[in-house]
Amino acid sequence: MFDAFTLTRREGDGARLRVRYGGGGPAVLLLHGHPRTHATWHRVAPLLVAAGHTVVCPDLRGYGGSSKPPTDPEHRPYSKRAMAGDCLALMRGLGHERFAVVGHDRGAYVATRLALDHPEAVSALSVLDAVPIGEALRRCDATFAARWWHWFFLGQTAKPAERVINADPDAWYKAAEQAQQMGAEAYEDYRRAIHDPATVHAMCEDYRAGLGVDREHDDADREAGRRVACPVQVLWATRDDMVDLYGDVLGVWREWVSGRLEGGPIESGHHIAEEAPEELVRALCGFWRPGGGARA
Repeated sequence: MFDAFTLTRREGDGARLRVRYGGGGPAVLLLHGHPRTHATWHRVAPLLVAAGHTVVCPDLRGYGGSSKPPTDPEHRPYSKRAMAGDCLALMRGLGHERFAVVGHDRGAYVATRLALDHPEAVSALSVLDAVPIGEALRRCDATFAARWWHWFFLGQTAKPAERVINADPDAWYKAAEQAQQMGAEAYEDYRRAIHDPATVHAMCEDYRAGLGVDREHDDADREAGRRVACPVQVLWATRDDMVDLYGDVLGVWREWVSGRLEGGPIESGHHIAEEAPEELVRALCGFWRPGGGARA
């Protein structure tokens, strides 16, 4: 897994991140979702290197082998703004002043916040299976609440979810069902993470921030008319529920993007990087090539 990549720990902006990187050429930052680690990209990263890119894959703060900063009553240390600050510090520490960013699931919210807060650094944004957090909550209805109920279970504090999850992490996350899909090494990395109570707590903090401070940041951007300035690609899995929830997925994103916006479905379940890596890489490279994208 990740042959010829360097595995190390680097400083973010308030957290120390476990990261793998390798390759050469225009830089691409890959950001995983919940409850994965950077290992979810192990089939995608080598293909991007072969296509002529430098690839950087961190564990987000709180996830996997990255540090777990203490939280506060507003959960700001686990805001997407804080995580985006980590990513910017990481990339600059590795010598990359401008780069493309790809985010899946929770990582998509970090990637979007990175593009909004630091437009000078992000040359292209690719989002997998997500709309902005503030947009999702603004549109929340009974269908969303029923399908994505875990947002509210993990995000509340009156009856913390950690005790339930830590009682049997394998059962909660249905870990065994995903072993073949993930590959043996990535699966073991994932299981180490979900069996660490500190990681489980940090992942819940991510969701708590999502229901509060992250929504505040998105709503403030929406009210001020701030949009993502770089080219934006939105991809979604055919066997997920993005179309059921939002209908015209690109139409939702149009209000958040000031320039080039494109994308479409990929035949896959939710974890596109694990289930359809070749198709994903073709879509990413095709997006970057014509309009500059990662080469801008």
